[in-house]
Amino acid sequence: MAVKASDEDPEKARRFREAALPYLDDAYTLARYLLRDAADAEDAVQECYLRAYKHFDSYRGPAMKPWLFAILRNVCRAEYARRKTAPAPVEELPESAEQAPMWNEPAETPERQLLRRFDGDTVRRLIAALAEPFRETFVLREIQHLSYREIADVAAVPVGTVMSRLARARAMLRTAWLAEQEQAK
Repeated sequence: MAVKASDEDPEKARRFREAALPYLDDAYTLARYLLRDAADAEDAVQECYLRAYKHFDSYRGPAMKPWLFAILRNVCRAEYARRKTAPAPVEELPESAEQAPMWNEPAETPERQLLRRFDGDTVRRLIAALAEPFRETFVLREIQHLSYREIADVAAVPVGTVMSRLARARAMLRTAWLAEQEQAK
């Protein structure tokens, strides 16, 4: 999607960069969880930002992040429809050795570092295994730190549905985590 010459407004571009670019990493994280593929996530975020820039003049909301996430969610849903198949199973996702740690605490010992990596990989795998509405709600709340109202706006569902999905996602993760711990014994 090319931006027309008539759309080239340096002031609009500056305002858009200041408002939207701080959420680029967050948008990629959400797209990665929704699409389960790094390349598709990059494409979806690019399409999201192109659409957001195109309609930036009509944006009036106070919170940019939920607006971008709503656009990104629609882009990801369009990608699902285009594929007409489910995303790749979690086991087929390549794990990068250079992947950033989930938290930035320094590792005290090599053993602790190994345990943290195992726990982080396990948590990512368990989140990826959740059904789409639960995974989406969990990621928006626990990773992207959106409010219930913002998640409801992004997902176009009532706040009560958000709360229900979040509670069920947490319960499913807790159950899956405990099962993992039992298998590790």
